[in-house]
Amino acid sequence: MSEALVTSNLPIPSVVGSLDAYIGAVHRIPVLSAEEEHELAVRYRDKEDLEAARKLVMSHLRFVVHVARGYNGYGLQMGDLIQEGNIGLMKAVKRFDPDQGVRLVSFAVHWIRAEMHEFILRNWRIVKVATTKAQRKLFFNLRKSKKRLGWLNAEEVRAVAKDLGVPEATVREMESRLSGRDIGFDTPVDEDDDAPPAPVAYLEDHGADPYLSVAEADEEADHLDTLERALAKLDERTQDIIRRRWLADDKATLQELADDYGVSAERIRQLESNAMKKMRMVFEA
Repeated sequence: MSEALVTSNLPIPSVVGSLDAYIGAVHRIPVLSAEEEHELAVRYRDKEDLEAARKLVMSHLRFVVHVARGYNGYGLQMGDLIQEGNIGLMKAVKRFDPDQGVRLVSFAVHWIRAEMHEFILRNWRIVKVATTKAQRKLFFNLRKSKKRLGWLNAEEVRAVAKDLGVPEATVREMESRLSGRDIGFDTPVDEDDDAPPAPVAYLEDHGADPYLSVAEADEEADHLDTLERALAKLDERTQDIIRRRWLADDKATLQELADDYGVSAERIRQLESNAMKKMRMVFEA
């Protein structure tokens, strides 16, 4: 048996505690050869051998540390980034196919970075700076650029926008988010300080009143009940028109409904108008 497989029988090091000790421990674990890696991956895939999976994870922990160092400028703890990257590594091992002809390290880098990206976006700011896939890509690209450029000039904004296929205004907006900072909700301010007051001094939660919450919920339920009663007074075709025109998430156009029912768009508009009059009478009763 190779030295790598023997050494991998040691327990997986924990990031909790001394980070230097952890990094030293994972770098003492020898790297698997291509043959050893393939053998372990086949064992895990075909026989669900958890020990084989653990050895694959162990031998790649040093690589997670290497990737985590690339995100050192976000103000987050290196140990936390490594922990998240290790989760990505384990996900990669679970999905790795040894017959694809690539090494595990090449396959795992996507999963490791994905977990780190999620962690950064969850914790870098109290308020999320990026929610969509396009915003996330823009966030990390701008973050790298601002390390060396500071604020982007007009030409650089155009270049980033063109490269990522987003409007220039979106690039400017994300840059503004990156340049902002969080402030404590109740951070005390010195009396002589010209800084604005903490948010606790002027932000009021109007939805915190239990009475108002219950009243609003009852009112909404009453409106929904009235809506259902109003719809029940319509024939089946008209009900379908109203639901698809006004209540569906993906609302239909007059022409789409006209095509479905084999009539003109004007006829659909007339049916809709008459239905609205009947329903309004129910609400006003």
